Amino acid sequence: MSSERIIKKYPNRRLYDTEVSRYVTLDDVRALVMNGVDFRVLDTNNEDITRAILLQIMLEEESGGEPLFSAQMLAQIIRFYRGTLQGMLSRYMERSLDLFVKQQHQLRETWGETPLDAMARLAQRNVDMWADLQNEFLRAAGYQKRSEIDRKS
Repeated sequence: MSSERIIKKYPNRRLYDTEVSRYVTLDDVRALVMNGVDFRVLDTNNEDITRAILLQIMLEEESGGEPLFSAQMLAQIIRFYRGTLQGMLSRYMERSLDLFVKQQHQLRETWGETPLDAMARLAQRNVDMWADLQNEFLRAAGYQKRSEIDRKS
């Protein structure tokens, strides 16, 4: 059995989970995401439409309650489409979210320590990781840190 769960989307727009042999809703798919289950959604032509389904879930989440993305942030993201830095922004955002998730995990692990010491250590580690990520982003965009320019002179 494959470790990746397959969900089929039929022409009637219903989603069918092949692992549990039943129709599922977007809420069920959202639960798979929240539980860290690897899955793919395929249409009747076996084309992967997972991203479209995930975007649909995000749209529903953004429509109800307090949104994660502001209109300004969404407009800025849209401006990157078809631009020369689109791929770089995508990698930057993915790495940033990965770092954020790691920080959250580390925070949960360290709450057994003195809270202020744990927070100070995590804050410093966070600053270091963000600085490294920003430097990597700037290097990829063709910019160098001032110290690298001075060393070359």
